[in-house]
Amino acid sequence: MVPVVDLNGIAHVYVTDREASLAVEGIHLQVYPGEFLSLVGPSGCGKTTILSIIAGLIRPTQGEARVNGHPVTGPSAKVGYMLQQDYLFPWRTIMDNTLIGLELTGRLTEEARHNTTELLKEMGLGASGSLYPQQLSGGMRQRVALVRTLATDPGLLLLDEPFSALDYQTKLQLEDLIVETLRERNKTAILVTHDLSEAIAMSDRVVLLNRNPGRIHQIFEVPGHIRRTQPFYARKEPGFNDLFHEIWREMESIGGKE
Repeated sequence: MVPVVDLNGIAHVYVTDREASLAVEGIHLQVYPGEFLSLVGPSGCGKTTILSIIAGLIRPTQGEARVNGHPVTGPSAKVGYMLQQDYLFPWRTIMDNTLIGLELTGRLTEEARHNTTELLKEMGLGASGSLYPQQLSGGMRQRVALVRTLATDPGLLLLDEPFSALDYQTKLQLEDLIVETLRERNKTAILVTHDLSEAIAMSDRVVLLNRNPGRIHQIFEVPGHIRRTQPFYARKEPGFNDLFHEIWREMESIGGKE
């Protein structure tokens, strides 16, 4: 099986006028079709750098990143990127915001518009298409950002702390919604998060990175019965707390806490 994401010996150095900083080194990682993987670790361990390399936003100093068997040479419509901030354009309606990716890639057909409208309905936003971003709550705006990301039908989604600015109740609701939506569409996803509970509840595997520079310290398999449970209820499943404390102990051992 060809991995959706294949990182082979990835290292990256950030260079400024005053110094060079090695952000990540020796990253070897494969993510397979339909898998949901989370990256966790102390601040500064290179989680977002890895996402940016996969997205084609930066080119690694060393090593090669492949998506669907092809070298990453730049951004692609096959890779969706959802950030902590929704970055909705305030002068565009919700519907027009969700269509931006299709417009930019020249794929805004009537069928694509219809599919996007159906996505909005699935997210509970069917009556919001004519509204503007400032008329929506933070959680609803993130749902719009998810629709915008899914509208171009990417096979791979990169999620960079998309819930961190939300209240806890809204965060839990969106966790369930995203996992259910991605499973139904057989999407592959990589989540960057500072929340270990979130990582375990949503993922098939959790990758713990250490820092200075970021390297893979350990990869944890989430038990099947937890993976098959909605994130909201997964936290109550047997073995969830044991895995949480196991990852936490490893994080403490490398000298970093979230």
